[in-house]
Amino acid sequence: MKLLFSLLVVICCLFVSGTGIADAQTISTVAEGWAGNSVNAVIFRKNSIASWQGYQFIAFYDQEKNVVLGKRKLGSAVWDTRKTQYQGDATDAHRSISLIVDGAGYLHLSWNHHGNALNYVKSLAPASLELGEKTAMTGRKEDNVTYPEFYTLAGGDLLFLYRDGSSGNGNLMINRYELKTGRWIQVQDGLIDGEGKRNAYWQMATDARGVIHLSWVWRESPDVASNHDMCYARSADGGKTWEKSDGEKYRLPITLATAEYACHIPQQSELINQTSMFADKEGRPFIATYWREAGQDVPQYHVIYKATAEGWKTVNLGFRKTAFSLSGTGTKSIPISRPQILAWKQGNRQATALIFRDRERGDKASVAISTNLLQGHWKLKDLTGTSLGAWEPSYDTELWKNNGILNLYIQKVLQVDSEGKANVGPSPVRVLEYRLTKYKNDAKN
Repeated sequence: MKLLFSLLVVICCLFVSGTGIADAQTISTVAEGWAGNSVNAVIFRKNSIASWQGYQFIAFYDQEKNVVLGKRKLGSAVWDTRKTQYQGDATDAHRSISLIVDGAGYLHLSWNHHGNALNYVKSLAPASLELGEKTAMTGRKEDNVTYPEFYTLAGGDLLFLYRDGSSGNGNLMINRYELKTGRWIQVQDGLIDGEGKRNAYWQMATDARGVIHLSWVWRESPDVASNHDMCYARSADGGKTWEKSDGEKYRLPITLATAEYACHIPQQSELINQTSMFADKEGRPFIATYWREAGQDVPQYHVIYKATAEGWKTVNLGFRKTAFSLSGTGTKSIPISRPQILAWKQGNRQATALIFRDRERGDKASVAISTNLLQGHWKLKDLTGTSLGAWEPSYDTELWKNNGILNLYIQKVLQVDSEGKANVGPSPVRVLEYRLTKYKNDAKN
């Protein structure tokens, strides 16, 4: 009891001291984690945090590059952590850890990928931090894996997405975990085909009806400056068949010539890859990213969405003032993070929240909130009181989907350009809870 009381006191002090978290509901510290690059805090972690039936789980690398798991009861400040038997090359920021929980409560984990054989394990029991031995999923095209991502489906099944191939020359693969059989099956072998000339960098979301929404940019070479355009596809049958937003069926695989273009963006526009998308309860897709518009010097955050039958719309948030340029290969040291997006209906208005980090705001975790996307008025708020370095936002997607509560993975990390390693020690891994409910009920904004 004394330990718990002390922890609560520390948490309360954080709110009033201004040294850590500002204007947030709760903050809990898990343990110390690797901070020499951004591998623990990249946006394409799907997921860094995952919840199931009153429990929440977290994964990260520690200073010795061990894969560490954590578990707590939702709402508790006390975490049970476990150093697993597995390690990864944490010095490469591509090699992030992806975590999910299936409908029966088993943890699924994939980590340490950048063009190498699949690393995949499952917990030995529901809600357990004890992991089994590494195993294959389907055994097909699992030798050149990058960007592993898990997603949940209605009924407790899982999807697993990854790139087979390399930057500028790779294809999107999709596997499905069947809860009834406990087996993985291959749903798509190269859903989006770069035709040996390019590859797709995607982001995905599932809506309340079980529809899968997928968007992506094309990259023509390993140089990030060759990113271009934003494309879209959706599937209502677990990824077997795909269609455009108007219902037109795709003939697979999807290529440069056959893709639906939600927004045309030329190369050399500072367009970033692997951002985020969200689909609300009505199945409307929203995509968040950033790029520099023609004739402008400053890359701005944008929201691309299709909320009606009128076609795709783009909103430029327009609040940034500092120019920068994307070019070259490897993980970049960029003055802003890639954004996460959440959306909901507020009466007959479309409300949206964009979570980001910007050096203009002291590299804090920040949120831009609009209670009327069509009008484009945004309120900016910092969620942390101090810098998070090169942090990018990732969150507990299931907790938001099921309870409307935002839990963010928070850690100060540094990133040196082109896979460099910063000479720093570990930093605290935290979970920040921030409630957007007050904005959902604010009808005057």
